[in-house]
Amino acid sequence: MQKGFIVGFMSDLLLVTASFALCVWIKPGASTSYYTGYFHSFLLFLFIWMIISFAMEKYNFRVVKTWLMFLKKILIANLIIFFIMTSMMYLFQSFNYSRFIVLGTVGIASLAELLLGSFYFLIVNTRIRYENGMPGQFFNANRIRMKEKTPVFRIKKAVPRYNFELREEYLKNEIGEAAFNYVINYAAIDSPNTLVIATTTRFNIDAQIQRSFDCIVNVKRVNDFRYINKYFESVNSKLPVGGLFIDHFESKNMRKRRILNKFPAGINYFYYTLDFIIKRVFPKFALTKKIYFVLTRGENRVLSKAEAFGRLYSCGFEIIDERVIDKCLYFVAIKVKEPLYPKNPSYGPMIALERIGKGGKPIKVYKMRTMHPYAEYLQDYIYEKTGLQEGGKFRDDFRVTTLGRIMRSSWLDELPMLINLLKGDLKLFGVRPLSRQYFKLYTLELQKLRIQSKPGLIPPFYVDYPKTLDEIIASELRYLKAFEKHPFRTDWTYFWKAVFNIVFRKYRSK
Repeated sequence: MQKGFIVGFMSDLLLVTASFALCVWIKPGASTSYYTGYFHSFLLFLFIWMIISFAMEKYNFRVVKTWLMFLKKILIANLIIFFIMTSMMYLFQSFNYSRFIVLGTVGIASLAELLLGSFYFLIVNTRIRYENGMPGQFFNANRIRMKEKTPVFRIKKAVPRYNFELREEYLKNEIGEAAFNYVINYAAIDSPNTLVIATTTRFNIDAQIQRSFDCIVNVKRVNDFRYINKYFESVNSKLPVGGLFIDHFESKNMRKRRILNKFPAGINYFYYTLDFIIKRVFPKFALTKKIYFVLTRGENRVLSKAEAFGRLYSCGFEIIDERVIDKCLYFVAIKVKEPLYPKNPSYGPMIALERIGKGGKPIKVYKMRTMHPYAEYLQDYIYEKTGLQEGGKFRDDFRVTTLGRIMRSSWLDELPMLINLLKGDLKLFGVRPLSRQYFKLYTLELQKLRIQSKPGLIPPFYVDYPKTLDEIIASELRYLKAFEKHPFRTDWTYFWKAVFNIVFRKYRSK
């Protein structure tokens, strides 16, 4: 745990305690009995204060790098605390704080935090200026004015355009020896056609004078990008087909392990739950999404591996290598095409997936979300990595969420497909509606037969229960050839066989 974090935590603990004691002391009619009467309530107040402060990362000075950011963190966190405390006062009458003490404690502690924070950033800025050889600029206004009047062209130095030794040293210091060795396996660090950059915005990519690079290496985490797809699109525009992009991110599972290991037992799960609600649930709904971006500005966002890679694939890249280094997942992506520019990417609980319908026309099939956002772009990646398991589904599919597995086992995810049934896109029994990637795995004979009729809600899978792709192809061919000769009779017979197998033989799609 970093030293600045511990100092910030202990200072805040003392400030809140002192603010509380001061408010009790100046409260009209107060006496020493107030301290004992408010003791248990104060412990709860202190617990809530610290948890919210942890969640807002008030003490994380690796994230809070400017005074304005610090001011924003303090104000938002303390307003949330005040809202929680006043709500508890009205909901639970036995919670015996007075409004004067609650408002006074929060107000005085906030002012004290801002004063200490201002003093901290003043010292940091002074040290940085001194270390950069410019102490006089901070203390002597006349010297500043003299320097401002000095023409820039007065100093003539032969500065090389590329200093590769400094670049290597910078990379090692920034990402560590292990990550540096991984990067140089793919990136020619000593080449002017390799761009090494530390940025979270697309502006610094678009503003490059050089029109194209063979490789772009960014040492900032993807988690801190405000507009991830826009950034990936800008990187794509600066690379030729075959160009490489190297970066890293902290995955959702890595983040969970870090949080649970960082805090004591009990507090860690409380913190993780709060983090999950704010940074996983809030972005998925239109109303709370706005609150999420106000609180976080899109920084330090939670990214699953499926979402991060899915975004890359949607922006014209393919993953050629990946490795976990220093609790982050580093990746090497190659540009294979221009970005797809998805118009309406969805984070919500219900999604519309593009599938092949009758006549080969694309249809939108409605389902409950069981996968991470952008997972639909990774079908080729998953197939190449893991192949298929019994039943024709992808083996070890990390794109499926925990809740998604539960919904799939009970068919809750397919309830919205009733909308497609009412619209006429699907019939009650028929072959499963497939994506284009999955459709390409089938034989040409089956592809031609498939597009001659509508897909269905209940597929032949539940009649024959095939285990391999070849068995699935054979099963669907039998059904479609029988359907060609006797459509109604075939669907009627297959439907009741499927119902019997589902109810009595417990057939399930894996």
